[in-house]
Order: sequence, then structure tokens, then C-alpha cells
Amino acid sequence: MKQINTNLTSLSIGLDVGDRRSVAVVLSPDGHVLEELKVASTRAGLDAAFAHRPQCRIALEVGTHSPWMSEMLREYGHTVFVANPRKVRLISHSRNKTDRIDAECLARLARLDPNLLYPIQHRKSESRNHLMFLRARDAVIASRTRLVNHCRTQVKVSGNRLPAISTPAFAKKAYALLPEHLHAVLDPLLQQIEMHTQTIRGYDKEIERLCNDVYPETARLRQVQGVGPLTALCFVLTLETPQRFKKSRDVGAYLGLTPRRHESGASAPEMRITKAGDKTLRRLLVSCAQYILGPFGPDTDLRRWGLELASRGGKNAKKRAIVATARKLSSLLFSLWKSPQEYHPLKKGSPSKVA
Repeated sequence: MKQINTNLTSLSIGLDVGDRRSVAVVLSPDGHVLEELKVASTRAGLDAAFAHRPQCRIALEVGTHSPWMSEMLREYGHTVFVANPRKVRLISHSRNKTDRIDAECLARLARLDPNLLYPIQHRKSESRNHLMFLRARDAVIASRTRLVNHCRTQVKVSGNRLPAISTPAFAKKAYALLPEHLHAVLDPLLQQIEMHTQTIRGYDKEIERLCNDVYPETARLRQVQGVGPLTALCFVLTLETPQRFKKSRDVGAYLGLTPRRHESGASAPEMRITKAGDKTLRRLLVSCAQYILGPFGPDTDLRRWGLELASRGGKNAKKRAIVATARKLSSLLFSLWKSPQEYHPLKKGSPSKVA
């Protein structure tokens, strides 16, 4: 864990952030409550409350407002810690929970030892802005999927069934297959589905442009067959810098692809993965692993390793192999990013004749 300076010569402030109003508690260096504030959760409110204060330690929980708030507070010269609420059970599992108590708890933890907050580091504003394209694309895809499923359900209710149709082509092909009495109901939905498809294609073009013009390092990641511009860009934007981890194996743990541990004496049960970190990137890596281990995956060392793991049998062996392959893929992508090198898919042997 990173060592943090713990001198007690400055004020400590805990900031419990709300959507409209935040509560702040100010502690003296010796731990006495000096002041309680109610601050509007806006840039103007933050400026009025903290811009002219001497340098302080400020702790707040991660949330919707924490990225821009932490940036503003650092610009004022304050030392800011963004707490991980999953780790601070003193707050998340408190039986007596109010905004004021949470703010004081944050302030006391920041005063005594900020490492107890398990502080996180927000991405830079440029990375967050570019990640918005990926988040918006996901939202449109989810909306399109709901509309497609609704159309299929309505056709089934009428006693018919639509054949298998790829989602991008669904609107055009389903129109000719709809029963006559459903056109008035479902035609507007098909138009919306087609509009969503065009929107997704626009996002895909912008993602491709970002990969080529702004993040050329994604080309090294795309050497791995099964990793496209979407996964490569999400990987780079989520991790931000290849110097973030000393070991490539740490990436899998950061993305929640390692199993939980609950050892006690001779008991060491097999547990599910932690699912920590960015769920979008974790989902994309699992999708890539499914392609690599699937019938159309290329013959590579990674594929051979995953198939060998799946062949060991046991309960849910294939699912475990997919997650393990995704974890190993994250380490591979990080290595390609950190040390520019040509990717050799088969280092351990000649191409196999058996898929």
C-alpha cells in the first residue's frame, strides 16, 4: 500500500457528498470538532466553502460528484482522499448513520491514517470524456435489446414466431415477417430499433477514430485476435497508464477476475471471483475469452491453455476456463502495452491440427 504522510499539523475535513447538498465536518489537529458546514453540491458552493481555506486534508466517498469535486479541491491546494466505501465498513455498515456522522468519521480517518480510507484515484478528465462514448454505446445497445425482445414477445403472443435474425438487421428483416395486424403496433418500434442501430454505428466509427488518432497504442493490443477497437480502447482508458502496475498479474485482480479467498484452518473453499473494478472492461474481456475458446477462435498459446484447463472436468469447468482465460488475456494485453513488442500467438509450439 502506498505510504501517505500522516503529520497532524493541518485541519481535517470529512465531506459527505449528497446529490444536492453536502455536509462537512472540520476537525482540529488534536481531533476536536471546530465547525459543521452545509455545502451546495455545485461548483459555486464548493468554491465558496473551500477556495479560501488554508491547506487541509479532505476526505470524501467515491460517487457521482467525487471526480469533479476532488479535482476542484486539489486545485485549491488541499490534500484530497477519495474513500472506497466497500472497504470502509465503519461507514457503510454503521447502525447509526447520518450525513453528519459519516462526515465526521471520514474526517477522523483522514486525520489518523488516510490508508484506512483505501483511497482510490480517479481517471483524468480526458479519459472520462472518452469513456462516455463507450458508456453511451452500452446504453443504446441495452435499449435496442429491450425493444427487440419486446417485438419478439408480442409476435409470440399473437401465435407466431420470428426466426433468428442478427440484431443489426432485425428492423429491416422483421418488417416483412410481422403479422398484418401487428404492423400498427410494432412499426414505430422497428423504426426506433433502426435508429438505435445507426447510432451504434456512429459510436463505433468514433471509437475507431479515437483508437487511430488519439490512442495509437491500442494497435499493439489489437494484435491479439478477438480483441477489437472497443476492448482495446476500454482497456487503455480504464488503466490510463502502463506504469500503474508493477506486475501484469495484478491487472486481473484489479478488474475483479480473481477468486475470493476465505481460508480458515484446513478449510479453503472454492469461491466466485471478486467482481471488483470496472465491470464494462471485465465483461468485454470475458467476451473476448469466449471467442478465443469458441469454435472460431484462432490456434494460439492462450487458446490451448484455456482448452486444456476446460478439459480437466469438474463442475462448471468451461465457465472457470473462460474467466481464467479472460484473466490471462488482461495480463497479456498489459504486457503488450507496457513493453512494445511484436505479438507471437504461438511461442510454445507449432500450429495444432486439432482445434
